[in-house]
Formats: sequence, structure tokens, C-alpha cells
Amino acid sequence: MNFITQLKLFFLENKELGMGVFKNTAWLFSGQFFGKLLRVAIIIYAARVLGPASWGAFSYAMSLAAFLTIFTDIGVSGIVTRESAKDPNLSGPYFSTAFFIKLVLLIIGVAALILGAPYLTKIVEAKILFPIIALVLIFDSLRNFGFALSRAKEKMKWEGINEILTNIFITGLGFLFLFKSPTSLALTWAYAIATGIGFLAISWQLKSYFGELLKRFNMGLIKPILSMAWPFALASSLGAIMINTDVIMLGWLRSPEEVGFYSAAQRPVQLLYLLPTLFAASLFPVLTRLANQDKEKFKKVLENALRIAVISAVPIALLGIIFAQPILSLLFGSAYQNAIPAFQILLLTVLIIFPSAIINNAIFAHDQQKSFVTFAALGALGNIIFDIILIPILGIAGCAVATVITQLIANAFMWKRLKTVSDYKIF
Repeated sequence: MNFITQLKLFFLENKELGMGVFKNTAWLFSGQFFGKLLRVAIIIYAARVLGPASWGAFSYAMSLAAFLTIFTDIGVSGIVTRESAKDPNLSGPYFSTAFFIKLVLLIIGVAALILGAPYLTKIVEAKILFPIIALVLIFDSLRNFGFALSRAKEKMKWEGINEILTNIFITGLGFLFLFKSPTSLALTWAYAIATGIGFLAISWQLKSYFGELLKRFNMGLIKPILSMAWPFALASSLGAIMINTDVIMLGWLRSPEEVGFYSAAQRPVQLLYLLPTLFAASLFPVLTRLANQDKEKFKKVLENALRIAVISAVPIALLGIIFAQPILSLLFGSAYQNAIPAFQILLLTVLIIFPSAIINNAIFAHDQQKSFVTFAALGALGNIIFDIILIPILGIAGCAVATVITQLIANAFMWKRLKTVSDYKIF
């Protein structure tokens, strides 16, 4: 067997469980890491060129889009992945039915963004961006929905390649548009066009499914999908809800400059969240199968994954806190030094998010997501309450503290609940 054939088998064939998880994690990590690395370049350039105020306006508009992306999915993508992993014969009906549910939710989300969002902020520059941000919402939501099926098939290479492609266009078009017109509007157009290209790419990869959407649509699956999806959406999206709620609350209560500072503090931390998210996504099909077939093996895989997550999180958080000042100075320049305290506080969430990403998927694999509805909703509400109390006192640092407190409370309940399903131990 020659070297090229061996390389192909290594990256494209999943012969063993452990190796399959490793390869899929490698594909997801490569796509997200190199894709986001490309995007970091345009983020740094844009933040420097636009300045804190315009960068804050753009970040506020994008946070609204990210916030609505959660509610235009309500967990249906996760249901497609889980049910397709259980029974590949159901992938077509679940994908088609969930797609039409997704379209209805997108229509509602776009209407809310264009008609309602302008009344929710004092940032005039952000209001101009909302119609174009609606395109980003549509294309990115549908693109991510396509990934649900590629993950179920354990073909994470599709997602990895798509992420790199999309971010190449975001970065390239971002530099080009900002060079010609250094405005938040130009940057938003770059994002809209690039995510549109990414959606077309995943549509082509899944053309056999998109080509039979009407044929495979099953009216009887609508109620089961919605019933299974929305509790998981609340639990699994709690972190994302809190992150984007922070920016939205700052847009209401503080200046666009402070929104820009907080967004600069968030970006490196959000990049770190990719590590456990991708690892957990690669493990999810495996955990789903084992949850129904082999409880003891499920426990072993879960414990090993949690150990890796915890051991990875501690040095990352400590080093980030210690070197916060040079990191932000290198990335965004001296104009963003006010972001340092918030950045250091947000790094504490790494210790929470790394293991919790795996906990969430383990819970979902056991179909136990409904038990999290109450505390997930309380977690999101608690974050808003803490923001209202702490932002006027501490500014963006108060926003970061609110996030840490809420994540601690919410994720403690998740850990405790999983213990009732699987008596796992980390160390």
C-alpha cells in the first residue's frame, strides 16, 4: 500500500471507534481552527480600522444575528444528527421535515430582526446594518443546518472544508471591501456574500437530500421533532445565549465604544470555546449509539473525554489571565486596553465550558434534555438580571462577572443531572 493510499484511508475512512472520533475531531478542528484563524485576521484589521465605536456597532448587529440563529434552530439540527445517527434510513425524512421547520423559523427571525431590532438599540450605526445582517442570518443558519447531516454520517470533513472555504471568502472580501470603504456597512456586506457562498457549497455536497426535500417531507414528524428539540436548544445554547445577551444588554445600557471593548474581550475566548465544542461534536454520534447499546462503554468514553477537557482547560485559562495585557495589545492595539479586565474574567468560563460541552451532549444522547428546561431558562433570565445589576456599577467587567456566575449555576445543575443517568467520575 503506497503512502497516498494510506493517507487517504487515515483521513477518509473510520475503521475503529477511537480512530473515527480522532479523525472527525481533526477535521472539525482543522476547519474551525484554520477558518477562524483566517477570520481573526479580518477581525483584528476591522477592529483597528473601524475603531471601538464602529466596531461596537458591527459587533452589536452580529450578536443580534447570532442570538436569533439560536432561536431559528431551536435544536432541530441536533435532532437531525441524533436520529440520523441512530437510524441512517430516517436521515432523509428527518432532514427534509426539519428543513421546512427551519424555513418557518427563519422567516420569523428575519422579520423580528428587520422590523423589531431597530427599536431595541440607541446605536444608530447598527440600525443601518440590520437588513444585510438578515442575509447573514439566513445563509449561516441554513449552512449550519446542513452540517447536522454531515455530522450524523460522521463525515466531518464536509464541515471542515466548508468552514475553511467560507472564512477564506469572509477574510478576502472583508479586506477588499474595507480597503475600498472602511465602514461597518462594507464589512457586513462581506460577511453576507461569504456566508451565501458557504451555503451554496454545503447545498451542493448534500444535493441528493436538497433535491428530494418535498418527496421526503413527513408531516407526522413535525410534532416529534419540535417536542424533542426545544428543551435541548435551551440547555445546549445557554452559553451562546448568555454571550450574545451580554452584548445586547451593553448596547442598551452603555456606549458603542464599550460594546466594542467587550466584543474585543469576547473574541479570543469564543475562539477557545471551539476546542471543546468540536471535540464534543465528534463524540456525539458515538455517545448516542453507546447510550442505547453499551452503558459501561458509554461511561468509559465519557470519563476519558471529561478528563481531557479538564486537563486542557486549566493551563489555557491560567496562561490567558496572566498574559491578558500583551495578548489584547497584540491583537487589537492599545486602543482596546479597557477590555483587559473583562477578558481576564471571561477566561474563567473556559474552566466551565470545556467539560460542560461534553456533559450537554451526553445528556442529549440519553434523551434527557427536557429536565433542563427550567434551569436553562432561569440561567438565561439570571444573566439578564445580573447584567442589569452589575453593568451600571462595573461596566463591561460587570457583564463578564454576570456571565461567569450564571454559567457556574446553570452548569452545576447539568453535571448533577447527568450523575443520575451515568455515575461517571473524572478523577
